[in-house]
Amino acid sequence: MAFKQPVSKECGVAINYVASYELHISNAYLSMACCYIDDAREPIFSGFFEDQAEVKREHGKQFLRYLVGCGNTICLPVIKRPEVDNWQTGIKALEYALQLENQLSQLLIDLRVTAAANNDNNLLNFMKRFLDKQRKDINHLQCQIVCYHILEKEVQEQEELKPVG
Repeated sequence: MAFKQPVSKECGVAINYVASYELHISNAYLSMACCYIDDAREPIFSGFFEDQAEVKREHGKQFLRYLVGCGNTICLPVIKRPEVDNWQTGIKALEYALQLENQLSQLLIDLRVTAAANNDNNLLNFMKRFLDKQRKDINHLQCQIVCYHILEKEVQEQEELKPVG
């Protein structure tokens, strides 16, 4: 296997952290998906979260492959699991997913800054698609949350209009 030039120690640590966080998010999404498998009231969430779990897992693997391809060592930090054991409603799960995605975006931005400071153009080129995908993911989640709130409000208004009795 022909190695690319090894990444700096700083970049290697940051890549390990991003990969670990991608896998952490994958596990959170899998947990969310399992909460909504049999929930007829939240039908779209199970499939969405399951798909996202696979995507994030694949992203984590791609960062690890990049690291190994450069001849660096994998050393994934442990990330504390979510405090949430029950996602309650789909909207709560979406809001938590948005928090996770925003944190991942910050980690990717930090990695980009570190790569730029180390003049690592290969890493900058590799990361570009992940940053683009993050922006799309965050926009999608924000739209889903807004739509869900509008739908929730409409349902509530209809319930208030129903005759009592």
